[in-house]
Amino acid sequence: MSGDPPFEPATLETERLVLRWIVPSDAPALFAIYADPVVARYLSRPAFTEMAQADKLVATANACYADGNSVNFAVERRDDGMVIGTCMLFRFHRESRRAEIGYSLARAYWGKGYMHEALQALIDYAFGPLGLNRIEADIDPRNANSSKSLERLGFKEEGVLRERWIVAGEVSDTAYYGLLRKEWGA
Repeated sequence: MSGDPPFEPATLETERLVLRWIVPSDAPALFAIYADPVVARYLSRPAFTEMAQADKLVATANACYADGNSVNFAVERRDDGMVIGTCMLFRFHRESRRAEIGYSLARAYWGKGYMHEALQALIDYAFGPLGLNRIEADIDPRNANSSKSLERLGFKEEGVLRERWIVAGEVSDTAYYGLLRKEWGA
């Protein structure tokens, strides 16, 4: 929604993580995450194949902060400053106070609770300072780990759109999930 107010810089902190705006020096870490075909398996775009794609991701994230279209966070470990993932809110519909959530985590950090911790902070930010009423997620229904993560956070599956995506020639469905402000922390 171009023309929306810009996002104010935000840093979200958890016990083990710092979620902060993406900066140009994050490009190598982002490339490593998104070039992994296992991480990219269920994304709506193919795995990165060149550093220029990570540079473009950084530039796009920064442009979206300014135009109010999305807010993207680098997920950084507190103890060593390593960027291990990203999470974001995008596709804002201001009048309905809703947005979509997205996230990715480097494979070496799967199963350690990092993304759950990051998403709790992001959801608090969405329902708190951003004043959202609803958060939506669009995932590949074959991604059982993502389904479990969303359900653990309180998201409810709301339906499936058949053959919605074609990524690198592969057709896949979309499972829609939603979380309401009144359900968060209930």
